[in-house]
Order: sequence, then structure tokens, then C-alpha cells
Amino acid sequence: MSTTFPPSPPLYSLVAWPPEALDTWLRRTQERLNVRAFGVPHLNLRAPFQTDLRTPELVAAFREVLRGEGPFEVRVKGWKRVPHVIFLECELDARLANLHARALSVGPSSRAPHDGERYIPHLTLALGLLPWAEDEVWEQVRDLMPPVQAFTVNVLSLTREERGEVQELHTFPLDGGQAGERAVVGTGEAHF
Repeated sequence: MSTTFPPSPPLYSLVAWPPEALDTWLRRTQERLNVRAFGVPHLNLRAPFQTDLRTPELVAAFREVLRGEGPFEVRVKGWKRVPHVIFLECELDARLANLHARALSVGPSSRAPHDGERYIPHLTLALGLLPWAEDEVWEQVRDLMPPVQAFTVNVLSLTREERGEVQELHTFPLDGGQAGERAVVGTGEAHF
């Protein structure tokens, strides 16, 4: 007799997609090293969270938080490692910190331990590394130079993870309020 568990509530996130050159380079590096991250390369502006808000309410809340926001630049600082994870750290400048804080204001919702004061913007290369593999992977990546040192973010995406699949739910253009938005239901693939 099998036990059935109620489905877990979905995880939402607000993400920026890296440019094509960096996205492709990260994917090829993952393939070469036989490592993975969660989903396609992305920069979380807010770590995955749960909420009781319905999707239209969540979209409306983020729309309000992002109203008037224009494009911004992300600078890549270099490789960093923490237990079981290797990532490209990005600079947390005042604008990105402010945008992160505003994204955290959307709720009611759960909050990840690495949001707020512990927020480090990054693009994950390897997640869930076993201790014996961590040093080996680190040795292979620590001196690698990504193909871009900075990139401009023109859109943010609201994503939802449910049963292991990441879907892009809504795209918010960062145009200072000049253009429209588009609703998207996708697979988490980057849209440029």
C-alpha cells in the first residue's frame, strides 16, 4: 500500500537571465565538468519562496514593486564557493540591493535564509556537490574567465517551480514604464 503525500506548494522566484554568451558558456562548462545547478542559468533577485497569493495577485504585486524600473548593469566579480555550491558571484551595488529589498516586500510569503542581509547575487555553476568532488571542480574552475564581465538586465521574469519543472510565468520589461509586459508560460528557458 503506497502512501500519497499532498503536493508541495510551488516555489516562485524573480530572476534575471544572463546574456546568451554567458548562458551558453555556463551550460558548456557544466556539461564539461558534469555538474548541474537548478534549472537554466539565472540570477535570483529573490530566492525561491512560497506564497498564498494567486498568480494574478503575485504578478500585480511585482508589477507595482517594479513600476518605473529601468535596465541595470550586473558586474561579474568572480568564482566563489560555499559548501556544496560553486558560483559566479556578482557585485551587489546599491541599485541591485534596493531592487532585492523591494522584491522581498512582496507577500505574504516565505523568506529564504540567504535573502536580505545574506543576499549574494550569483549565477550557480554547480549545486549539490559531494565533498570529495568539490575540491576537484573548484580546481578546474577557479581560474576560468567568463566571456563577459558585465551585462545589462532589460527584463525580469517571475518563475514557478513545481514538481521539478521551472516555468516562466510573467516577464517584466525594465523600460522605466514605457512599454507593455507579456505573460509567458514556458519551461524556464531564457527568452532574449
